[in-house]
Amino acid sequence: MRFIITAQTDTSAAEAEPGRDGDPGLDQATLVAYMKFNEDMHQAGVLVASEGLNPAAPGARIVAHKGKRRVVDGPFAESKELVGGFYVIDVKSLDEAIDWALRCPVGMSSADVLEVRQLTGASDLPPEIMAIISAAAPNWSAAMLAN
Repeated sequence: MRFIITAQTDTSAAEAEPGRDGDPGLDQATLVAYMKFNEDMHQAGVLVASEGLNPAAPGARIVAHKGKRRVVDGPFAESKELVGGFYVIDVKSLDEAIDWALRCPVGMSSADVLEVRQLTGASDLPPEIMAIISAAAPNWSAAMLAN
């Protein structure tokens, strides 16, 4: 089973502590702890992908409105909506995914809150939906089924 663990700031918490995230005061021990966590998941064979999202980089928010997509006010209406990064892991159960999330270090405000959600796999979809997917996107669906 594949899960995504998203990381974001705790908007209910007081102001972010100094020396966190992009602040030059971010201590080396915190950064090392996060990289060790990535290495541990990689060595365990559960890490599929892990990336941080650059809050300063340009982006866009695209919404559906009246059957069409359009760009709205920049990447995020408010910075509290920002996802700081994510991990995609492949584990046997939600409990195992939660166990990995609980091992994630603490220290970067952009990862104060972790949310664990199961990704939809081919086995989660009814056969008639998979038949449509396979016909419409044969190469992509073959790759999806190989995972």
